Amino acid sequence: MSRPGSAGPATRLSIVVLPFANLGSDPEQQYFADGITDVLTTDLSRQMFVISHRTASTLRNKALDARQIGRELGVRYLLEGSVQRSGNQVRVDAQLIDAATDTHLWADRFDRDMGDLFALQDEITARIANTLNLELTIAEAVRPIRHLDALDYIFRGRALFFGKSPSRVNFTKAAGLFEQALALEPLSAETQANLAGVLVNGVAASMTASPLADLARAEALVDQALATSPNKAYAHYVKGTVLRLKGRCDYAIPEFEMARSLDRNSPGALQGLGWCMFSPGSLDRVIPLAEEAIRRWPRDLSVGFRYRMIGTVQLLQSHTGEAIVSLEKGRSAMPAGPQLHALLAAAYGLKGETERAAAELTEARRLDPDGRFSSFARVRQKVPTMIRSLYETTYFAGLRKAGMAEE
Repeated sequence: MSRPGSAGPATRLSIVVLPFANLGSDPEQQYFADGITDVLTTDLSRQMFVISHRTASTLRNKALDARQIGRELGVRYLLEGSVQRSGNQVRVDAQLIDAATDTHLWADRFDRDMGDLFALQDEITARIANTLNLELTIAEAVRPIRHLDALDYIFRGRALFFGKSPSRVNFTKAAGLFEQALALEPLSAETQANLAGVLVNGVAASMTASPLADLARAEALVDQALATSPNKAYAHYVKGTVLRLKGRCDYAIPEFEMARSLDRNSPGALQGLGWCMFSPGSLDRVIPLAEEAIRRWPRDLSVGFRYRMIGTVQLLQSHTGEAIVSLEKGRSAMPAGPQLHALLAAAYGLKGETERAAAELTEARRLDPDGRFSSFARVRQKVPTMIRSLYETTYFAGLRKAGMAEE
């Protein structure tokens, strides 16, 4: 996607990654700053128009303002930053700038131990690229535009889906925006994958009133997307999630692995792999995958799903106090998630905190009127056979203490 810049109007979603400055005392460390710049350029080019690293490097140490750079390269955004190493510590600062207005849209700082140099560089660039993709999508979505086109609907849908806390209302609105984009461009693999993604995630989070229909629609859409764009990482993640929800983890795992190979900035792929370890009872393999996703993408608004994974495993392993800590973090990130409230009801019940347990159970029922997470019969239908006994002695026992009666 990246190519040398040229003067002219800025492409809708376009950026140049300016050479990161080396602030350390050792000029030999410039290679590390250049590595951060180069990998970020590659990562971002998968999602948007990015000026090549070679062209961007010609701007090193030049006193140019954002507006001038934007005009000369034909880009809408600039990413600039610095790297400072001291002993075994490294600090990376990054900031996103709107080239048209020369205003700062986002800034962050990353402090890490050096450890393995390649792993450290990979983690920092992944964090920046993932956060930046979201910030750019939101920035584009809020631009005032008189006549919306398909790309506008996609930006607005992604801003709701990825930029807001997961809820049934946000999922429904995002799906509606993707539907409008699809009506304008029915053969767009990008739109097909985005609509399939919001539909299947609504099913996974129990935030839809029509899970079977949504799952079938998501599968049809993602199959169309992959037929024309087989190297689209997000589509492979969505396909893997469809297969996982259909109980076909043997087929889902290769899809998640493919998503990771195409885009190492895919927290959903790690999450999907974790759930596929969960079903056969490989609980010890679940938490490391969830923790890696949290470590790489701690500000992802879907982080509640990862804390739910960790808390569920801790609950089933009878580490009730640890489960409550994890589930409370998940609830804070995703207060509209009915399963989180049901899990907390069980955990509080096991701890003997009956009032808090009852309150969480009430909230789970309010958010889940179909009873998929607050009904013994409905939950038992979905419990993997290999860990059913663990559910009986922990989750179901806790729900009884929270006040839930057998049907």
